[in-house]
Amino acid sequence: MADFAIGDIQGCYDELRRALDEVAFDAAKDRLWCVGDLVNRGPKSLDVLRFFRDLGDSAICVLGNHDLHLLALAAGNDKHKEDSTLTDVLEASDREELLDWLRRRPLAHFDSELGFLMIHAGLPPQWDLDTTLTCAHEVESVLCSDDHTDYFMQMYGNKPHCWDPSLRGMDRLRFITNCFTRLRFCEPDGRLALKEKGPPGSQQAGRLPWFEHPERRTRDQRIVFGHWSTLGYLAGDNVWGIDTGCLWGGALTIMRLDEASPTPHFTRCQGQQDPTRFS
Repeated sequence: MADFAIGDIQGCYDELRRALDEVAFDAAKDRLWCVGDLVNRGPKSLDVLRFFRDLGDSAICVLGNHDLHLLALAAGNDKHKEDSTLTDVLEASDREELLDWLRRRPLAHFDSELGFLMIHAGLPPQWDLDTTLTCAHEVESVLCSDDHTDYFMQMYGNKPHCWDPSLRGMDRLRFITNCFTRLRFCEPDGRLALKEKGPPGSQQAGRLPWFEHPERRTRDQRIVFGHWSTLGYLAGDNVWGIDTGCLWGGALTIMRLDEASPTPHFTRCQGQQDPTRFS
């Protein structure tokens, strides 16, 4: 049995299947972790969703911002509809089954045997592992409840940008969601800098990649994440970034997690979108 983690797919189904063939993934005995963003902007989001749903217990997927965007659209929040290529999913005959499956995916997954935590984007420096998992569960509980439509109608926004354990209601849920699905940079005082989207070195002076914050309380925890295509592949200091921009003509990265030194495999991708279209 092998445990593989794969980077952001975003509807690039053909590249996904090619990557799995290249590492000889066997759904009968292996497990496939996905760091989120199964859908959107690529050409075959519906095929990707059906593939992962059909993998059953052989797949572990955390939610990314594009996955939540699909669920928000389905709930009636059209705020970012123009950035979507999700008509095939929203008009599919098995739409409700797929959306229900997606809505029940976690925001964080921790495997104590492998010693790996998987998230989509980032963590604020104030959270330790226990707080991370507790906060993820708070949002997951809402997503699985009858209140999920209200959540999706209020999900978008950049505030609050600072963690406070006393946060309540939608402010708390939005902060948690933004960390897990949007975060790249932090301010020196730990506030989220959500408008920064470029590679390290392009940010406003003083801002830090979330994983470089000197007070980050998850420094001793091995973490695999995606979301940051301009970062490219990253391995060091207990973090592995595996979004290598398949959608934009980079590569789809798949990595063995059950090895002493995880080794990435890169499947070259032809690119499905011009990045300037969404800048």
